[in-house]
Amino acid sequence: MDNALPLWFEVTSLIVLTLILVVDILIIFKRPHIPSMLESGLWVGFYAALALVFGGLMFAIGDAQHAAEFYAGWLTEYSLSIDNLFVFVIIMARFSVPRKYQQEVLMVGIIMALILRGIFILLGAALIENFSWVFYIFGAFLLYTAWHQAFRSHEDEEETEGKLIAWLRGRVTMSPEFDGAKIRTTHNGKRMFTPMLVVFVAIAVTDVIFAFDSIPAIFGITQSPFIVFAANIFALMGLRQLYFLLGGLLQRLEYLKYGIAFILAFIGVKLVAHAMHENELPFINGGQHIEWAPDISTVASLIVIVASMAVATIASLIKAKVTPVVATPAEDEFISETDDTSTK
Repeated sequence: MDNALPLWFEVTSLIVLTLILVVDILIIFKRPHIPSMLESGLWVGFYAALALVFGGLMFAIGDAQHAAEFYAGWLTEYSLSIDNLFVFVIIMARFSVPRKYQQEVLMVGIIMALILRGIFILLGAALIENFSWVFYIFGAFLLYTAWHQAFRSHEDEEETEGKLIAWLRGRVTMSPEFDGAKIRTTHNGKRMFTPMLVVFVAIAVTDVIFAFDSIPAIFGITQSPFIVFAANIFALMGLRQLYFLLGGLLQRLEYLKYGIAFILAFIGVKLVAHAMHENELPFINGGQHIEWAPDISTVASLIVIVASMAVATIASLIKAKVTPVVATPAEDEFISETDDTSTK
């Protein structure tokens, strides 16, 4: 599959994407600020346009199959990233992270996510290369994740993170206040950690959870490690700006989790069907391939992904218009601060 994409294209792409991330990081650390809605919107639009252009280059240099796999993978990862943002909003509000330092926290979270997903991508690619039956496991995991996505609550995630954070606080001496974005500071003449350490731990836990969900999902669309990694980079690129653009509006997308759950379930079924086609397990069909299993194309997957997100978003907007959603205290704080920023 990767043979259709020349090595120079893959290497050049990774170098350019890395440089873009480095520039983004330098801008944040040299000029920490609260981005306006306009600034966030322009950046999100820029990264989305960049992803569309990248897919076009894959079509021109490779073929339509490569482009379709990239678009399907990117949209899947992007939809999961939007759900990830809701947890970020809760974490930032719960620990009262100063707004002008939230960009730095998000960027560190994104870098951690890239590293974790890079590790999982390499592990996933190695497993797929050597054990075709791993698709059964990936498929079953995604079906479970889809069920959990549809019926879980963010309160459950908060409870899990809360136990970890309580354990950390009980073992680490921590200052009562933040000191910018520093992890360590001096308080009353003693060196100690700041609450920023707890924030980074909470973000890291969230990254691990979502990496476990997203990597099997995209391997259900393509087995090309390059496309998997590129789709993840593009999905995470605009995450920081999307956080400030959507912010408290995320709760209004009430049916978003059902759209994501349907996508995960669909890809889970696709993975199981693929495993049946490649079946070599002796206790299933005598170790023979199961030819009657449905063969779901990448184009069909792309259509299902786009349709699922469109239906979930439109249904959410209609529901929000008919029945206004009551924002949580965390969201009220986020919305009020965003409004203050946009009016300046």
